[in-house]
Amino acid sequence: MKFKKSKWGYLLVLSLIWGTSFILIKKSLLGLTAYQLGALRIIITGLFLFAVGFNRVKTIKRKDWKWIVVSGFLGTFFPSFFFAIAETEIDSAVASILNSLVPLNTILMGLAIFKIASTRRQMLGVIIGFVGTAILILKGAELNPNQNYLYAGFVIASTLMYAANVNIIKRYLQDVKPLTIAVGNFVPIVIPAIFVLVITGFFAEATYGNPNFGISMLYVVILSLFGTAMAKVLFNALVQISTPVFASSVTYVMPVVALGWGLLDGEGFSILQGVATIIILLGVYLANKK
Repeated sequence: MKFKKSKWGYLLVLSLIWGTSFILIKKSLLGLTAYQLGALRIIITGLFLFAVGFNRVKTIKRKDWKWIVVSGFLGTFFPSFFFAIAETEIDSAVASILNSLVPLNTILMGLAIFKIASTRRQMLGVIIGFVGTAILILKGAELNPNQNYLYAGFVIASTLMYAANVNIIKRYLQDVKPLTIAVGNFVPIVIPAIFVLVITGFFAEATYGNPNFGISMLYVVILSLFGTAMAKVLFNALVQISTPVFASSVTYVMPVVALGWGLLDGEGFSILQGVATIIILLGVYLANKK
């Protein structure tokens, strides 16, 4: 019973943190470019994780390093840029909704590549959740006809990377501590992020002259410490104490939080989207019911 309660607790906390991340990305883009935002998010998170757990790097076994590196790029590096790029054209709530494709991709990738079995009930739950997500996407497109939905491709690409990452953690890094995985992930990606930050002109006077620069930096710091650093550790722990499908189902609950923030920020919301949200929650329940 304690085990069941703890994994649902992780799911709830992660949903709140990551559901809020989308509006923080949107606000950060007021004074930064998408590439600057992605790079800063990685650098700030990396510095924080190194400060609290860099000594854990030496505990990583040689055989685990290749998976730690792959996990770092697929689970953090590329998605940090892709989500920022996507939100230059689509609403934060829409981005979070599209992110709900992760559980479906996790099951399909787990079966096809990683040989991680899933039950019929899990498949049914994911399909139901996906139907709810599709309704949300279609209604969002109707409410926001002027948005460039080609940029949704960046979010979809990220969902494939997240699906691969969660299967990698479950399959190859099950015995590595969650904080150790998180710290190790940032060892290979911080230097490339610094390079991106430099070539995007972040240190040019024009960047600091932007009136929104200060508040954008505040949002990035909050996003980095909570939406990336803390969430990475919690998510790694959740993967290890549950299943890949359960862990990835956090992306079905996140849109509820993200839609709430979007509504407060003036983004559209309808009764049909509310119904779709209930369908999504039903999918989560079925996918994880014993």
